[in-house]
Amino acid sequence: MDHLLFYDPALPPEVPSPCYVVDLERLENNLRVLREVQEASGAKILGALKGFAMPQAFPLMSRYLSGITASGPHEAMLGREFLEGGEIHVYAVVFSEADIQAVLPIADHLVFNSVGQWQRFRSAVTGARRRVSPGLRVNPEYSEVEVAIYNPCTEGSRLGVRREALAGVDLTGLEGLHFHTMCEQGADTLGRTLERFEEKFGDLLPRMKWVNFGGGHHITSPVYDRSLLVELIRGFRVRWPHLTVYLEPGEALAINTGVLVATVLDVVETPAGPVANLDVSATCHMPDVLEMPYR
Repeated sequence: MDHLLFYDPALPPEVPSPCYVVDLERLENNLRVLREVQEASGAKILGALKGFAMPQAFPLMSRYLSGITASGPHEAMLGREFLEGGEIHVYAVVFSEADIQAVLPIADHLVFNSVGQWQRFRSAVTGARRRVSPGLRVNPEYSEVEVAIYNPCTEGSRLGVRREALAGVDLTGLEGLHFHTMCEQGADTLGRTLERFEEKFGDLLPRMKWVNFGGGHHITSPVYDRSLLVELIRGFRVRWPHLTVYLEPGEALAINTGVLVATVLDVVETPAGPVANLDVSATCHMPDVLEMPYR
């Protein structure tokens, strides 16, 4: 990575430490790639705010994306306030009554994680003053994510509804299905996942209006097979021409576009060697270093 800012005492005060510094040219390059996929495939691409939520970049994002996806009321409010047009999609593992009342005036799509949540809030959604399209996250019980904490299809996963849990359930009013089973993976993984998704939930698709393929698509990676992605989306739309297809990449939006500026404030000598104490932390600024873990 070249021409990126690293903190130095000589830098002007508007680049404090710590802070995130984003190269807008690099960000726009990623956005161009995402728009090309949208135009070639006919799908709509949303920016997942849990991966990148810098309001100063929202006007630029608005020129390339179809909207944003939020993981709760506050991200949804952020999107509605700073996004210039575009759709607002909201999904959370669980909503409270207060959450629902907060997002109904904001959301265009509202995705529930369980049958119980859908049944609890169905009347609120259908009776809302503005139209909101409700959906349900499903679990196709297939994932190629190797790190357990990032795998939403583990045996004890709380994420999404398994097919057997829908037996006898009244789905009246639901308009879409959502699945998210990937993390930094390629189009070949999506192809195998789609096979399992259609195998388990294909009988429900005729009554739906949209399907969200979730995130984890590493679309802007130089080794990602975008031609295959376009082919997969087009094929799905041929099989289900009445459905709108959504993707909601997060990391692919802003990857390789900036740095975290930090300062070494102290160096402590230990038997294992010197340890630098910085004004940032993995917990607050780089949680994936602890969870994935990255280096």
